[in-house]
Amino acid sequence: MSELHLRVYSNRSELILADGTVQTFYEGGMSQAAKARYARIVAELSNGYLKRQILACRDRSSNLDFSNLTQTHRLLLDQLIQSVTSEVGRALVGLTILQLCVKSIEPEQNIRLHKGSASTRDFSWHDGISMRSLDKKYITPVLREYELLRLNADGFMMTRSLAENYPYSTVYKANLRGARSEWISIVEATEKSELSPDIALKYLLSQLLNQAQNFRILASQTIEELNTFFEATVINQEIALNFILRHINQSDYAARLMEIAMHSLMQAMQDYQVFPNSSLKPLSQMRSANKKHGNVGDIELLEDRQIVEAWDAKYGKSYLRDEIEELSEKLEVHSAIRRASFVTSLEPERLDELEPRCEEIEEIYGISLEILTFAEWVEEQFERASTEEAASDQELAVAWITAYAESLAQLRRDIAPIDEPCYQWLLTLSSILTEEL
Repeated sequence: MSELHLRVYSNRSELILADGTVQTFYEGGMSQAAKARYARIVAELSNGYLKRQILACRDRSSNLDFSNLTQTHRLLLDQLIQSVTSEVGRALVGLTILQLCVKSIEPEQNIRLHKGSASTRDFSWHDGISMRSLDKKYITPVLREYELLRLNADGFMMTRSLAENYPYSTVYKANLRGARSEWISIVEATEKSELSPDIALKYLLSQLLNQAQNFRILASQTIEELNTFFEATVINQEIALNFILRHINQSDYAARLMEIAMHSLMQAMQDYQVFPNSSLKPLSQMRSANKKHGNVGDIELLEDRQIVEAWDAKYGKSYLRDEIEELSEKLEVHSAIRRASFVTSLEPERLDELEPRCEEIEEIYGISLEILTFAEWVEEQFERASTEEAASDQELAVAWITAYAESLAQLRRDIAPIDEPCYQWLLTLSSILTEEL
């Protein structure tokens, strides 16, 4: 017995398994056999293969038989799903679904080889296929449609760590966040024909469907608790702020929640027509690159499709010199902006040093530039609503918490398309409401 390892040559890679078996993967344009397999996979997926599997699990669950799924493999699949948090795990679940689809449709296709191209300009394995193309066209859209996995619309294969030019194996060196060992164990078992890809796929989809149903039940329960909370409590700005801060501070991925909280307050203000001439831009995905997507801040108001006001949430950061310089660069291409603010969760540091630069930027671009704490920013928005005589303190406070809870409950996806899993966030919110009642 030897130690599993990978040998990389100029034109091939050799995976040496623990029993000494050598698997050789040649580099180069797709072979005719690979092209034929890829064409069959594309044909099946474009004809609704994944949708049919999901509907079979959803509508004919009594016909599913997982008796041939060993306890070891069942545990691997369970742990893969349970690893998904607001920050990690989704890409590996999506990739596993893609690989199981591929192996179910075309058993001869090696699911280690995630790149294949006819072009000589791109890296390709002779027997590989373009999993990135399959994901973007046929996997991510379906998983999003059935709300099984909150994924970036561009697809999980956009993740750089999944794009290294090495076969997927135990010795794949990229830094993968989530259930890496479980995922690769599933790949190994599938390639060794120890795990049926069809059964594993259906089991994985069934568990995701269960979670989706559980999420809807929790969302409904949380909204009911919220309405009871409103009936029992007189809500004002201070109570709303403390309530939302309590949820943020008790939850994972607090930085994202701060963005959602700020956006939710602007949703409430828009509902009350506090800024009738402007429209609130839908919440951006957490990992949207500002420059690529043309963003100035996390929360933006638009007029004639131009950003006129922008607020950037800075959770856990108190010194903003670099951010101010980056803003200055953005303002060069966003001439319609009248107001920009940084909103911090901590007390800003060294403001005396930053103020001259802020004033300089204000003078150059004719804007108002502020650095505010979250509490100061909230107070400013409530004052704006009061000045416009659009909503009372109590009305806006109730509307803010409502928008926040409904956004997390996936009830406002038109304005707040949150792709992070919200189950744990809602569970914490429900717990806080239970304590308040």
